[in-house]
Amino acid sequence: MTNNFSILEEIKNALNDKFFERENVVEAILIAILSRQHMLMIGPAGTAKSALSVEISKIVQGTKYFQWLLTRFSTPEEVFGPLSLKDLEQGVYKRNTATKMPEANLVFLDEIFKANSAILNSLLTLINERLFYNDGSPVQVPLMSVIGASNEYPEEGEGLEALFDRFLLRFEIDYIADETNFASMMKGAGQHQKMPSITMEELVELQFLTDMVAIPDEVYETLSKIRTELRDEGVRPSDRRFKQCLSVLQAKALINQRQVVNVDDIVILENVLWDTLDQKEAVSFIVRSHAQDVVTRALDSIQNEANEVFYYIQQDNSTDAGMEATQKMKDLVAEMNKLKKHNQSREAEIDALLYKVNSMHQEILDSVLEPMDFDNQSENKTIDSESSGIFFKM
Repeated sequence: MTNNFSILEEIKNALNDKFFERENVVEAILIAILSRQHMLMIGPAGTAKSALSVEISKIVQGTKYFQWLLTRFSTPEEVFGPLSLKDLEQGVYKRNTATKMPEANLVFLDEIFKANSAILNSLLTLINERLFYNDGSPVQVPLMSVIGASNEYPEEGEGLEALFDRFLLRFEIDYIADETNFASMMKGAGQHQKMPSITMEELVELQFLTDMVAIPDEVYETLSKIRTELRDEGVRPSDRRFKQCLSVLQAKALINQRQVVNVDDIVILENVLWDTLDQKEAVSFIVRSHAQDVVTRALDSIQNEANEVFYYIQQDNSTDAGMEATQKMKDLVAEMNKLKKHNQSREAEIDALLYKVNSMHQEILDSVLEPMDFDNQSENKTIDSESSGIFFKM
């Protein structure tokens, strides 16, 4: 058991070292594979969506991996395989699925919402039921997880609601925000490290262990409360989605080296229980209010506010905006110091965020002081120039 836990930790750490600011996405991909669920990544091009999927396929040795970029003109042959000419001569309408999606364990479909009606029905059945109808006969496929990616959410009225619903886990992904991480990425940090690996047999064993993780009554009761509050807000996840959530919680517990689900594992469901973008904020608030304690919620709120302030100053680097941002950062630091004073057992957790916020505060100070120094230097030069002129005239 210990070896299984340690290899999961190794894989997670190695991927985090290689892909900067992708901790949540890395964990989600591992959860998707362990729970045999599907995951969707939404974000602009060039944010390592496909690279992450490819890296996972390399880590799991012996896996059959299929990757395809969908377009409006993609054909069934590209995804499911060409018709067998030999069978066609016998009047049998059968596809040769070798190396295609019906024979894959792990699938990455880029621009998933470009799927057209020619492939959509077969795709939905394959993803949801793990069945592929070949010559009218259902064939069980070895599919574990589909990782979908798109630069944008599907628009209403395109008939893609059912496809969107097939992806239990939904994560947004963006460009690297931290300048230090960006510089490390540019230098290729972590790109040449030796990656850990597991066999397909070991992965299947980990999936079995995931299924064995215990879910206490407290978790079921919390989920029921969340469901009630979501309904009050007009958000109604299906019973099927709630049932599938359980495997996600079990996988999250296993990744954290536990054999019992904790209530705080439920936080990940903020990426599961919404259907439309306008529901995301309400779902996140309700899930977190039940899954997190007071300190964790306070720290999350402080981090979100610090990120907003930092983003704002990057858009408006005027002196006034900089001074306002500096004061807000001071207030956040003071709030954390007060929080630490009353919650000494959480000191390490609070100090970690304090370090981040202080670093952001210093960057804001530097950005404010630089133009002020330049202005002062210009004023000094002007005074020197005028002084020189007066002396020369005398």
